[in-house]
Amino acid sequence: MATVLVTGANRGIGLEYCRQLRSRGDTVIAVCRSPSEELQQLGVRIEADVDITSDESVGSLAKRLGGTPLDILINNAGILERVTLDDLDFDSIRQQFEVNALGALRVIHCLLPNLREGSKVVLMTSRMGSIGDNTSGSSYGYRMSKVAMSMAGKSLSHDLKSRGIAVGVLHPGLVSTRMTGFSGISTEESVQNLLQRIDALNLENSGTFWHAKGEILPW
Repeated sequence: MATVLVTGANRGIGLEYCRQLRSRGDTVIAVCRSPSEELQQLGVRIEADVDITSDESVGSLAKRLGGTPLDILINNAGILERVTLDDLDFDSIRQQFEVNALGALRVIHCLLPNLREGSKVVLMTSRMGSIGDNTSGSSYGYRMSKVAMSMAGKSLSHDLKSRGIAVGVLHPGLVSTRMTGFSGISTEESVQNLLQRIDALNLENSGTFWHAKGEILPW
């Protein structure tokens, strides 16, 4: 049985992570700004009022956790705002960087004392952050912030290897959530695939950019 911390746990993929992890017997710590009714009904430990763009807020989370060891840290919190070339909103782009890239790195840095040899760190990035796979352009804030997140994951895979900590950079597929306008596969199917990738994550394949179904994606 593993202890797993999930950010962005109140809905969508994060909520489904919590549901499936609990169902298989893992201890779940669900981190969010405000818990949904669905999350509260799961019976997992909830750490609310956490803003991953705030040093103080994430620091408070670390204090609440104390010395709780984490086997898996899933950085799932993220935002998507459509930004086109004809309507460049630089405030939106900055905010997406703050949440999608810097927020995840902030959480990992603050919770490093809770990780140990054999722990796994997961960054939920996106195929839209693949430079080699970009065939349609646009979505500047989301694409750019996810590239930055993936780069952080790759660097972390090198920096944490000596500590025995593996890092996975994962794309969930096109999933039916509020973020995607409810188009795509179910969160249940996506998380089933994602957990297979996480279970198979080790120091040998650390730092790989995976599709949830197992395909290695281009950077």
